[in-house]
Amino acid sequence: MKIRTLLIGLISAATSPTIAYAQTASAPEIDACRASGLIALKERSPSIKDVSLDLDSVRVVKTNSKIENVEIKAIVVGEAYIAKQKSGKPQNFICVLGDKGKVLLTLFSDQ
Repeated sequence: MKIRTLLIGLISAATSPTIAYAQTASAPEIDACRASGLIALKERSPSIKDVSLDLDSVRVVKTNSKIENVEIKAIVVGEAYIAKQKSGKPQNFICVLGDKGKVLLTLFSDQ
C-alpha cells in the first residue's frame, strides 16, 4: 500500500506546475543517485561492478512536493547501464531525493 501511495505521489509530483527542469552532468543529485543505486545493487548481486548513467538521457526534476509527510526535493530519471561480468542492456532509472539530498528510493527496470 505504501508503494502505491508513493507512486501516486510521484506521478502527481512529476506533473506539478512547480517543477523546474535541469540537466547538468555535475548535478549532486545525479551523483547521489548513482552511488546509492550502486550500493543497493551490490548488496543483492556482488557481481555488479558499476552503474553508469547515460547523461544525455538523464533529467533532474526539482520539486517541492510531499508524499504524506515526506518531502520530495528532486526526481532523477534516465537510462542506466549496470556493469556486470558481461555487458548489459540499458535500464530505466528512477531516483527520488528528499530533504538535504537524501536518496529515498532508487529503481532500475528493464525497458
